Amino acid sequence: MLMKTTSSPRSRFAPALLAVAAMAAWGLATPVVRGAPPEAVAGLARMLAETTDSQLQLDLLRGLSAGYRGQQRAPMPAGWDAVEARLASSTQPEVRTLVQTLSLTFGSQRAMESLRATATDAAADEGTRRTAVEALAGARDPQLPALLKRLLAAPGLRGLALRRLGAFDDADIPGLVLGLYGTLPAVEKRDALSTLAGRAAFAGPLMDAVAAGKVPRADLTAELIRQLKNLRNADLDRRVAEVWGVVRETSPDMTKEIARYKAMYWKGGSTPGDASKGRVVFNQVCAQCHHLFDFGGNVGPDITGANRSDLDYLLQNILYPNAVIPNEYRQSLIETRDGRVVSGIVKGQEGGTLVVQAANEVVRVPVSEVAKREQAENSMMPEGLIAQLKEEQVRDLLYYLGRPGQVPLPKP
Repeated sequence: MLMKTTSSPRSRFAPALLAVAAMAAWGLATPVVRGAPPEAVAGLARMLAETTDSQLQLDLLRGLSAGYRGQQRAPMPAGWDAVEARLASSTQPEVRTLVQTLSLTFGSQRAMESLRATATDAAADEGTRRTAVEALAGARDPQLPALLKRLLAAPGLRGLALRRLGAFDDADIPGLVLGLYGTLPAVEKRDALSTLAGRAAFAGPLMDAVAAGKVPRADLTAELIRQLKNLRNADLDRRVAEVWGVVRETSPDMTKEIARYKAMYWKGGSTPGDASKGRVVFNQVCAQCHHLFDFGGNVGPDITGANRSDLDYLLQNILYPNAVIPNEYRQSLIETRDGRVVSGIVKGQEGGTLVVQAANEVVRVPVSEVAKREQAENSMMPEGLIAQLKEEQVRDLLYYLGRPGQVPLPKP
């Protein structure tokens, strides 16, 4: 008597296709998926539409996701609309997320409309809304600029909207951003200024606002002045020079400058500064890029283990960051075809997209949109970072940086 055999959902499918999912774990799926003939990818879609094995669904979706990582657009595989309709209501959150992300890559209007609805739903969780905005940004949704303008009125999403607006050459953006500027908290002011300093068309209105007193001159840090100069616009350079004077990249005499700051520091006496107040200055000036103790960014080196007890070491690195620049911290200038200039550290390339660590965000720039790319001869950390600080703030900052451990913030 012959016994009827049954096969598992996995055994029914071609091993060569299942290998795509397995290879994703090793980072090898990209060339397999991109080099596969359309009928092979359609075969994966057919498996997804047929199987009820949730783990198989995840394996296949992870493999496809790894294969298309970094691509903004790819042809929609035959049968994908059935996958999207079926798995969009999966009980597994990761399945739903992967299907939606892949659907965006395939240009699905259903996915676009769903994400737009989520992003603008005031009753939805803010984290979910932010994820929706990021997904739309990655897909270069043509309706995203209008959506971001609406989100400027949503406090929890306004910072994200301010950052993402920098990607669009829209004449309304400077006026909208500057109209809000006086009401923004410090972190969002930084996001607003970074966006305005990324395009010559935005920087002009910014300089007008500075001249009119609507944006305090002191709000434009050395980092932002450098970003304005990176635009390489003669009229902007002239206006920057009128307000700030000549912006130097190096000092004519390092020894004298360090001696001046050391004298300023020791004017404070045996305890030159207030460490708690210095932590506040650090958070305002340095933490965007540097990690110290338990707080800060990852653009520049983590300075927790640096030789911070040596005042000369501190001053040399703060005043002359371009003296010795490791290659991993040398900034690149990326100019896009529509006039945006992104300054940052190129972390790598995902498919056809450059991943750039800018001062306040990670920017993904499609290679196809890059008009010019060059590596600058300076670091991400600008000269003159503490030139705008008051003497007391300089002493507090240096004293805080020299402490062996974290100190509390000042009491309110």
